[in-house]
Amino acid sequence: MALLKTVTKDSLVFHVFDTRAEGGALAAREGADVIRDLLSKQEKVNIIFAAAPSQNDTLSALLAEEGIDWSRVRAFHMDEYVGFGRECPQSFGTYLYDHVFGKLPFGEVYYINGAAEDPKQECLRYSELLTKYPTDIVFLGIGENAHIAFNDPWIADFNDPALVKLVPLDEVCRNQQVHDGCFPTLDDVPTHAFSLTVPALVKAKHMFCTVPCATKAEAVYLTATAPINEDVPATAMRNHPHAVMYCDKDSGAKIL
Repeated sequence: MALLKTVTKDSLVFHVFDTRAEGGALAAREGADVIRDLLSKQEKVNIIFAAAPSQNDTLSALLAEEGIDWSRVRAFHMDEYVGFGRECPQSFGTYLYDHVFGKLPFGEVYYINGAAEDPKQECLRYSELLTKYPTDIVFLGIGENAHIAFNDPWIADFNDPALVKLVPLDEVCRNQQVHDGCFPTLDDVPTHAFSLTVPALVKAKHMFCTVPCATKAEAVYLTATAPINEDVPATAMRNHPHAVMYCDKDSGAKIL
């Protein structure tokens, strides 16, 4: 494994690898080690998963990890487009089912219902689940504008009283969905989404953040160097006691 550099900024550790597969593999391995450790101490483990191509390597490697009783794991997802049900191929719930939820024997899986008739009530329902089952681990990435979940710079609130909310999506965020191949054009990308808030994410005991690709280089750099504030939402992880970011040489180019 070609680890090119490790940088620590405040409490956030950045690992930069030669390839994205190497970063994803270590994120999965270290995440799996924490899952096994927690299962040795508690009956259930609660995990939030991000849905994005940046997570492909981590999730693929996680499937191969042994010695985990997945029946004692509750799975949650991080965000979902408003109006998108599981029948929509671009639904984040569909992505997670295809990549992890449908491949591991989780004890429980809790989806955000993007097609809920009452979106505000859906936010409350999912918030109640997160309160009932406090998060142990979150597997996430960051966006090209350094968002986490759909907390874009002009939406993010490090002191948000909500756990789940409805958010408009900015153009940089929506263009990223085109860059990732999820939608053919910007006009096809939804304008609103359900999102877990920044406080909901950083409540996790452990954060494993996989961020490959050259389009994320500036976001990684700002996460490491900018003041901790909502203008760079991912900087919230610098205050977290157990957060690690796994980059490849492209995304980590500006911190090498």
